[in-house]
Amino acid sequence: MKVRKAIIPAAGLGTRFLPITKAMPKEMLPIVDKPTIQFIVEEAKNSGIEDILIVTGKSKRSIEDHFDSNPELEQDLEETGKVELLKLTQQITNLGVNLYYTRQPHPAGLGDAIYRARSFVAGEPFIVMLGDDLMSDKVPLTKQLINDYNEIHASAIAVMQVPHEEVSKYGVIEPEGKITKDLYNVKSFVEKPAIEDAPSDLAIIGRYLLTPEIFDILEHQKPGRGGEIQLTDAIDSLNKTQRVFAHVFTGQRHDVGNKEGYLETSIQYGLKHPETKDELRKYIIELGKKLEQESKKK
Repeated sequence: MKVRKAIIPAAGLGTRFLPITKAMPKEMLPIVDKPTIQFIVEEAKNSGIEDILIVTGKSKRSIEDHFDSNPELEQDLEETGKVELLKLTQQITNLGVNLYYTRQPHPAGLGDAIYRARSFVAGEPFIVMLGDDLMSDKVPLTKQLINDYNEIHASAIAVMQVPHEEVSKYGVIEPEGKITKDLYNVKSFVEKPAIEDAPSDLAIIGRYLLTPEIFDILEHQKPGRGGEIQLTDAIDSLNKTQRVFAHVFTGQRHDVGNKEGYLETSIQYGLKHPETKDELRKYIIELGKKLEQESKKK
């Protein structure tokens, strides 16, 4: 069965970015001039996804507004001759995918957010894409997972090696041997293990291809770490009845879920953006010289 649907959970409170997220969705924070969630939607579209369900929450209406048309703005841009900006705004509305929305009334965990998409998925394999991770590779990571599914006809979870001291921040796999260059059999999935208990340094990084049987497990899943319904726990249960594989991602991952990662990503993308790359590069070079001089004085 063709993989054509994706779920983007966007209902979190974004507490790591307070105070800005008190009134603004974390998913709308810009990387130069594009909100992070648009990068995720574009990855889905470029991977062949046709239908996307965004699971939102209170104070997230601006996500819907961003992907909707704005006739007043477009009229003003047209009348003032700002043709390129007009094209840019219209492209966002006409991305070539169908966008749907539903709400998660209370923050009850990633597993709960995914379960709310059960009727949307309607018995098909599907992709889950977390907005904290922006991925760069020749072939989009979502497309890599779809390619895996076309070969193995089973769930595949994206993983990446992380520093051992950081494993407690992630879901981690206990690998059970490779079946191809990029695919592991998995013995177990563990949500945010203690550093000394981590079964490996291969961490789940925010892209999942799941079969619809996961919903039968989520329906009865008991709260796990943090008192929330954890998707990792449900995947571990699914792995006991049908194989769930781990796909090792070797491209570049940008973690925009924390302040440091967000700032680093903004700089990296700014160095590629045609409107900012030259001046930003000059500024960074001069700033580096200044910081080096200050460091020598200390």
